[in-house]
Amino acid sequence: MPAKEATIRQVRGALENEPRINLHRYPIKVGVAGDVVVLEGDVESLAAKKLALELAAAAEGIRGVVDRLRVAVAERRGDGAIREALCAVLLRAAELQACTVRAAAKGRVETLRDAGDGRGGEIEVAVADGVITLEGTVISLSHKRVAGVLAWWTPGCRDVVNSLAVVPAEEDSDAEVVEALRLVLEMDPRVPGDQITASCRNFVVTLDGCVGTEGERRQAERDAWALFAVDKVINRITLGA
Repeated sequence: MPAKEATIRQVRGALENEPRINLHRYPIKVGVAGDVVVLEGDVESLAAKKLALELAAAAEGIRGVVDRLRVAVAERRGDGAIREALCAVLLRAAELQACTVRAAAKGRVETLRDAGDGRGGEIEVAVADGVITLEGTVISLSHKRVAGVLAWWTPGCRDVVNSLAVVPAEEDSDAEVVEALRLVLEMDPRVPGDQITASCRNFVVTLDGCVGTEGERRQAERDAWALFAVDKVINRITLGA
């Protein structure tokens, strides 16, 4: 069997064995170009997307993965509606009040809030085919992660390209991930953030605590998956009265 076909078969086998990836409902096209795997198609969730990329990257002899996966949405929305909704949220977010916010569309950039000297950061939002791109600068990794999660929360969002640079540069760590998740859980009205605790090791997040509904349990996990650079989420949250 040629090496290319062997790699495709290996990746497809790994995807089929991951219970969070439903290839029957959401087929993923697997291709190989040299030592790079190309994944293309819709997936059920951000968790499925990240797990698929991780499994593809683990294939023997593979040095990279081209990500063309998009998260399926219940209702498609126009790029303009997505952009407007996200910009409105960014303007309201307390953590980002010092940021200049701009919207890019059709070759034009509109400044929605000018925060002055730029020391609080500048976020530019663009949307193409449901994919949100964030560019500019922020003052911390927590701000970068919060902006990314807000993008993932936006109705109609199919993917997020978080290209925000942290200025001054900051070394990432498990502790930083936990701090960002704490902020996100406090911001999310769909979860009781004070009833959830999180830990992180090697960018794998573990959630503990007790919540009232399965919806709250799942939403807390979705929030963790939405964090930039988080590779895996272990959900040990229990249900209680």
